[in-house]
Amino acid sequence: MMGLVGAHHPFKRGKKLIEELAGIELNTKSVERVSESTGEEILKIERQWCREALSGKVISMEPIPILYVAIDGTAVPTLKGWKEAKLGCCFTQTTRDKQGYPIRDPHSTTYTGAIENAELFGQRIFAEATMRGIQSAERVVVIADGAKWIWNIADEHFYSAIQIVDLYHAREHIWDLGKLLYGIEAERTYRWVKVRHLELDNGDIESLLDSLRSLIAESEEEEEKIRQEIGYFENNKKRMRYREFRDDGLFIGSGVVEAGCKSVIAHRLKQSGMRWTVYGANTILSLRTCQFNGSRWEDYWADRCIA
Repeated sequence: MMGLVGAHHPFKRGKKLIEELAGIELNTKSVERVSESTGEEILKIERQWCREALSGKVISMEPIPILYVAIDGTAVPTLKGWKEAKLGCCFTQTTRDKQGYPIRDPHSTTYTGAIENAELFGQRIFAEATMRGIQSAERVVVIADGAKWIWNIADEHFYSAIQIVDLYHAREHIWDLGKLLYGIEAERTYRWVKVRHLELDNGDIESLLDSLRSLIAESEEEEEKIRQEIGYFENNKKRMRYREFRDDGLFIGSGVVEAGCKSVIAHRLKQSGMRWTVYGANTILSLRTCQFNGSRWEDYWADRCIA
């Protein structure tokens, strides 16, 4: 009970819930200690999964048509300032609808996350993908924004996967540049952005880059922003063939993991006035991902009772 309430509520509120629902009197520190110690045990299991995944020990799974790996990050308040909590999720695609759009299996999403460096997180998300049966997947797709650390992970652990930059992040880059060049409310901004978005949606990144290179900057700020955006689209053009991806029936948005950043991380770790140790945040995050991931919470307790 303490693990459940500690994963979903501030410890003081969790204490009151147990008292109200079960008639068990506790102090707030007990809920905190038990929640964190349970999360630490789950962390140890996750590290073991990482070692087994990296050593080639895999779990036999039924064939998967398409396995998606989505990666993102969000800042978490800690006692030593804001730290990035990295979150990854795996989900499967079953079929397409009548219009040809992909349909996600609604019960297939699992999460893993922690405040840790990119190298360790790469091992973590690879272990999760291994647990999900990546070796039996017909195709693997990695979806994310344009962050370099994410694509480094994809190149190292998912080197044969299709890589896709989230379309809506790419569109935001166009909007930001248009507003800088022509103003926030200017009609010219909307016309310019609309044409660039059409090029982007069609996966015609070469035409988009030609348009950016033809821009004439009127300030050092504009010149630097144009240079940055040219680099962004140049470096990611193979990940932005959106017309091809659509025709192939693939997802082109990272909404699943972005929603996960809110529901898995922010709703518990970013409430008003909260400040965490990295250890505390990671233990609670492990509790939450375990509870979000299908039957793993029940499996954890079943294995613990046997042990």
